Formats: sequence, structure tokens, C-alpha cells
Amino acid sequence: MKENKSKVIITSIVTVFPMVIGFLLWNRLPEKIATHFGSEGADGWSTKLFAVVIFPLILLVIHLFCLGVTLNDPKKKNIGRAMMTLIFWIVPVLSVVSNLSIYGYALGVDVNMEVIVSILMGGIFILLGNYMSKNHQNYTVGIKLPWTLNSEENWNRTHRMAGKLWILAGLVFWGSVFFENNTVPIVIIVVVVTIPMIYSFVLYKKGI
Repeated sequence: MKENKSKVIITSIVTVFPMVIGFLLWNRLPEKIATHFGSEGADGWSTKLFAVVIFPLILLVIHLFCLGVTLNDPKKKNIGRAMMTLIFWIVPVLSVVSNLSIYGYALGVDVNMEVIVSILMGGIFILLGNYMSKNHQNYTVGIKLPWTLNSEENWNRTHRMAGKLWILAGLVFWGSVFFENNTVPIVIIVVVVTIPMIYSFVLYKKGI
């Protein structure tokens, strides 16, 4: 329990650390900062206050919510150690990389946000896919369907298949940096969500 508390504190500090950098750069940052990017570059702007303060705080709330749900899962012992580490660190890493990239772009640094996002998302999908099959039945992490939660074999088979699919999706994310196509992320997310669900249901119909 103490170990988890220290991890929560450390990762929370890392999540809001970009605020410190933002305050140090405050006088150099413009009043309007690009915070949303598409294939054509920046296409959405926010106030400096939102970019430096509010955005990291939103990520902190998301981080604490995810940790709170996961750490209070009655079956959290079934969540692999590596997957738990990812849960602790995904949002903090995203916060640091995304916020510092936003600051850099605002200061005139040549930052290709679309490439950064694709690399980050690809890495996350590959890591999650790699460790997905190592998780046993739980209520928080994984493909939680009536059929997977009712049958351990269904859970295991579904997550082995989904793990490979997510790794492939991560590689596609990395490959997408060479193409200007905003539909790729949407298609990937739809595929990695729906195919495992269908596969699990087919197993259920087969009595698994």
C-alpha cells in the first residue's frame, strides 16, 4: 500500500511538472497557444492559462481517476505487474511529452505534432498489446465483456488475439507518420475495439 502511495505521488508530480516549465516560460509564451493539431498543422488554439495550467490539471484528474479505479479493483492482483506499471506511467509520460511539445511549438520550434502523437500512440498500443495477454480476469484492465468475465478460457484466448492485434495497430500508427491521413487513428481504434469483441462472442457461441 505504501509503495502504491509513493507511486501515486511521484507520477502525479510528473503529470503536472509541465506547469513548472510553463511558468518559467510564461513571459515568452504567446497569449494564444496551439493545442490541437491536424494533418495541416495547428487547427485549434487555447489561452496561455489553459495550456499551462488547466490542461495539465485535466490530465492529473484523468490520471488519478484511472489509478483510483484500478487500485480498488477487487481482482487487481490479476493485473500483471508490467501492465500496472504502464497504468501508472502512461498519463504522466503523455503529459510531459505533449505539453513540452506544445510549448516548443508556441516558441517557434519546428515541432511536427502529428508525428509525435503517432509515435506516442504507436508505442502505447505496442506496450499494451505486449502485456495484455499476461493479465488474468479483472474488472478494470482488458476486454471486459459478459463472456470474457464468465469464462477464463474465453478471457485468455480473447486477450492473446487482442494483444497481437494491438501490437499490429501500434506498428500501423508508426507507419502512418509517412501519410497525411486523419482517418487512420479512427480506423485503428474501431478495429482494435470491435474485432476482439466479435472474436470473444464467437468463442462464447462455441461454448468457450
